[in-house]
Amino acid sequence: MGVGQRQGVAALMTAGAVLLSSAGVTLFADAAAAQTSASPAVSAVTAVTATGASPFVAPGKTLKLGAKGATVKVLQTRLAELGYAPGRIDGRYGGATLAAVWAFQKVNGITPTSTVARRTWAALETPLAPKVLVPNGKPTRVEVNLAKQVMVLYVGGVVKLVSHTSSGSGISYCETATWEGRAQRFCGDARTPTGDYKTTWRRDGWHKSYLGQLYNPIFFNGGIAFHGALSVPLAPASHGCVRLPMHVAEVLPGLLGTGVPVHVRGRFVR
Repeated sequence: MGVGQRQGVAALMTAGAVLLSSAGVTLFADAAAAQTSASPAVSAVTAVTATGASPFVAPGKTLKLGAKGATVKVLQTRLAELGYAPGRIDGRYGGATLAAVWAFQKVNGITPTSTVARRTWAALETPLAPKVLVPNGKPTRVEVNLAKQVMVLYVGGVVKLVSHTSSGSGISYCETATWEGRAQRFCGDARTPTGDYKTTWRRDGWHKSYLGQLYNPIFFNGGIAFHGALSVPLAPASHGCVRLPMHVAEVLPGLLGTGVPVHVRGRFVR
């Protein structure tokens, strides 16, 4: 099935599904699809049809940030099934679930909003696959879509994780910071360069750079890294790194090894 086609009824709800839980974050891996296909564009509807899994039927109830209850739990479970990371599946619509909602909406061509209403529920029933940026890329790779501000991790040709991001703001900066024991002036272009790279070194926990603190950074282009941040807005806002929600940065090091290709494409239009 083509990348631009709908994934079809209960995408990724198969008997071979495996729920992975780490640090309270639930991610989804479709084991059957991973074994049968090396193409990230292949829809999981094939596996669904083969196993006869029931289609996802959206409850349709409008949800707003701060909502609690069974309907929120349905939303969280569905997002996790599709490869998004909604945080704990606990029936509480908080910041982690909001970041997953944003990522899902962006992939499905919906203007990001904290409200989950008719259009988002409909897309959750028949979701689009993330746009493949490198059709002939390695089965295990990361693609960063700067236009949509989304990161997609493929493992074995299957979407493993889709995350909301905030990349370089594109605004030139000059900042004074204490570095190596003295105040220094740093100037640069806050840009996340497009291109093809590979993951290199990393640090656990908070890592101090001359421009701020990075949580669990995984570097892929010199001093540019994937890292957790306390602020991951909808618009690009970093000095050049790819910011991730904290709960995503908590589990990413266990999913993304060293030497994995990273492809950065696109341009964000404000």
